[in-house]
Amino acid sequence: MTALPADPVPAVLEALTAALGAKVSTDDAVRSARAHDSSHLPWELPLAVVHCTSTDDVSAALSICSRHGVPAVPIAAGTGLEGGANSTAGSICLDLSGMDKILCIGVGDLDATVQAGVMKSSLNAALAGHGLRFPVGPGVDASVGGMASTGASGTTAVRFGTMKENVLGLTVVLADGTVIKTGGRSRKSAAGYDLTHLFVGAEGTLGILTEVTLRVYGIPEAAGVAICSFPALENCTAVVLAALESGVPMSRVELLDDVTVDAVNRYSGLRLPVMPTLIFEFEGSAANIADQAATVRGLVERHGGTGWDYADEPGHMDRIWRARHDVLPSYAALVPGSSTWSTDVCVPISRLAECITLTKADTDSHGVLAPIVGHVGDGNFHLAFVLPPGDVGALAAAGEINDRLVARALSMGGTSTGEHGIGLGKTASLVKEHASAIPVMAAIKNALDPRGILNPGKVLAG
Repeated sequence: MTALPADPVPAVLEALTAALGAKVSTDDAVRSARAHDSSHLPWELPLAVVHCTSTDDVSAALSICSRHGVPAVPIAAGTGLEGGANSTAGSICLDLSGMDKILCIGVGDLDATVQAGVMKSSLNAALAGHGLRFPVGPGVDASVGGMASTGASGTTAVRFGTMKENVLGLTVVLADGTVIKTGGRSRKSAAGYDLTHLFVGAEGTLGILTEVTLRVYGIPEAAGVAICSFPALENCTAVVLAALESGVPMSRVELLDDVTVDAVNRYSGLRLPVMPTLIFEFEGSAANIADQAATVRGLVERHGGTGWDYADEPGHMDRIWRARHDVLPSYAALVPGSSTWSTDVCVPISRLAECITLTKADTDSHGVLAPIVGHVGDGNFHLAFVLPPGDVGALAAAGEINDRLVARALSMGGTSTGEHGIGLGKTASLVKEHASAIPVMAAIKNALDPRGILNPGKVLAG
């Protein structure tokens, strides 16, 4: 075996430049811009950024990194919230944002294949002309590869599931540059190990996703949105549980606590009562959504809800959902100069009200501003700490509250993260959640990435 040079940096940069030319940048501004996601977590400048536009680019870069023992960290849109795309010292950043081609739209098969850097908004713009859409994923615009890598979901998970239920196949580059394809376009297969779902949610620690084949869906004939207020959070979750038990096929149901409502009122110009609030969305034929809305309205009234406000005009609905998706900037606007730390857990729906109530009591008792918003149809909610600039005490308190939140969720049979992923921020939480399975995860990691070069320090800290 050829010995590695004492300092692999000059050699790896020379090899990358020889193979990929102008796609390799060592400019400080470029390295800084591509070195981190949208989280509050630490990052360091990579040695270089490789602007990949094809699977071959990623394969060439990883082959070189593997030979020189240099880590590689992938990033596309950089919208993650747990540091999963943050560069580490001495690493090469593989920028996949230029991999933005839509490769195939299978209208008759309701699928689409795209490069990893394609944004959800771009995919939906291309699908719309065929009467199709891809509704899965977070409210913020994100790359398809990033969403698949984190197993993301969002407001529509109650109806359409998460990325894990919607990825049919992948092109993956392994640590040594080998390219493999997993899954396919058929809706089911009993052929061999399910490698597709090994890589979905692995956050680039087992291989780098370069192409993704997705399920897509028809655009519904009609849609309607309803907003209503409640005296307490417990009433909100009781209504959602009753609606699910009644079989109402809601496409979205979102909970906003009173602090969130106040924030979005100020930021987005709404005039909602400052009370715990639910937003429902119904889709289908006009007759179907009228029936769905009537059923849910009856349940709302039975559980103390007030102010049922229904809208089916597209512009009005868009304003409502835009306000919901702008909650993070609306939180930051509550305290000038502040930053936000958004975390999430998911619990069985029967325990959701208890978990939210205990969490809110915890933040209130410690004087920490941390509004709550949740995808309550699947038991997932977010706590967003609003951190005043330079307030070390608030940051420390937020960390302790987050630890208790995770412990609370795990004690209720839940998980440490419903959709943000583990990244850098929740590696300790993963050990608490899956202690007995960690050695198996480590064995898989070691088998696929024996030199530990793929996104080091993420998911499995050791």
